[in-house]
Amino acid sequence: MTEKHTESYEVVVVGGGAAGLSAALVLGRARRRTLVVDAGEPRNAPAAHMQGYLSRDGMSPGEFLAVGREEIARYGVELVRDRAVDVTRDGDFTVVLASGRSVRARRLVVATGLKDELPDVPGVAERFGDDVLHCPYCHGWEVRDRAFGVLATTPLSVHQALMVSQWSKDVTFFLHEVAESDLSDDDLRRLAAAGVKVVPGAVAGLVIEDDRLTGVRLADGTVHAREVVFTAPRAVPQTGLLEKLGADFQETPFGAYPVVDPTGLTSVPGVWAAGNAMGFAEQVINAAAGGYRAGAFINGELLMADLDAPL
Repeated sequence: MTEKHTESYEVVVVGGGAAGLSAALVLGRARRRTLVVDAGEPRNAPAAHMQGYLSRDGMSPGEFLAVGREEIARYGVELVRDRAVDVTRDGDFTVVLASGRSVRARRLVVATGLKDELPDVPGVAERFGDDVLHCPYCHGWEVRDRAFGVLATTPLSVHQALMVSQWSKDVTFFLHEVAESDLSDDDLRRLAAAGVKVVPGAVAGLVIEDDRLTGVRLADGTVHAREVVFTAPRAVPQTGLLEKLGADFQETPFGAYPVVDPTGLTSVPGVWAAGNAMGFAEQVINAAAGGYRAGAFINGELLMADLDAPL
């Protein structure tokens, strides 16, 4: 039986989004042998453009990632289209890929992001990224002054309704599965102050005409004319590798995320988390910054480890 060859790298980055590519860019420029494992499932794929990234405002997510892949290749960073399915540690890390390939790494960056689980309302998934949106900072300017609806998924959706009122003064808050009694007196006061109309009752679906959203239909058949709907998907962190390594997690209103220090270092020595793998609110620009920070600290740690090894 022939023993399968396992390639060795100084760093393996799992995830080829903004965070993973940014970490890989820093590491490649630091002359570290680095591999990026990219499953090719970016969270922002449904969006036509990304906004709020200085010098990249309006660029499509696909173009942004393509440019990032070109940049890391200039510094000898390898990228493979594959999925990391298992990881073990025996001093260094062994990462097993879905293709059956195994790779070794001295350090590991987990930048696997999260998945958005949308409300099970007809029309929401089909229009997501177009006229069904989740982030006013990402899309508010582009849909400003239109008739907004906000589809509540939890009582925390009040915050979303209040936020989007900054981009439109015509906002209707559909409680959907949230009871009016779940809203605090402060919630109701703020919604009234912002001019947000509160509509109880379950939403049966969105009204789509001529390939555009025109309304929200309640279970009782009532239709409210709306042009844009904001809703908060349920965030599902893709942190299976960190769980396999025994990383510590902390519960947040948006799910369980790894405990990290300011550089992204998890409770597992040698393992960093970056981007949405470490938090729900990491926008593209934040994710890229987090990846950069992780890459720089990993390079410094490897340098000191090698210098101290003879001692």
